[in-house]
Parts: sequence; C-alpha cells; structure tokens
Amino acid sequence: MRARGLVSGEENLFIELPKGNIHYIFLAKDASEATKKRIKDKANFYHIDLNEDYTSEALSHAIGKENRMVIGVLNQGFLKILKK
Repeated sequence: MRARGLVSGEENLFIELPKGNIHYIFLAKDASEATKKRIKDKANFYHIDLNEDYTSEALSHAIGKENRMVIGVLNQGFLKILKK
C-alpha cells in the first residue's frame, strides 16, 4: 500500500478499472454474494484475473487495513513478485 501499487475497496477499484490501471484482483472468499457478483462481473468485463483464495482477514492483514474484501493490483512489477 505504501508504494501505491494497490487499491482497496469496491469504490476505488471501480474508479481504476475503466482507466486500465488494475492488473489483478484479490477478492475475499468470505465476501457477500452481492459483492462477489459485482466484482466478478467487472473482472470478466475488463478481462482481469481474479483470486478468491484468501479471507477478508488475510487480505486486511496483508495491507494493514481493516475489513477489506477486495484489493486491486495497480503495479505490474509488483504483480510479478506476488505471482512468484
């Protein structure tokens, strides 16, 4: 988060998606069905890979913020590191 390579929250994600800035999405597996549907629909529309392997607690802990259901990766270099 400090390097500004991520965005968190639906609103921020939906702002960055049309700009083509999001390269990967982490969606909490314990997010509500409505949230999952909105995020999955947007990810499919913009052809963005999506990962649902983590809980909201794990995602929140990873970025040092509370109650995060969705994280978008902005930086492609950072994404390469995460995929390793």
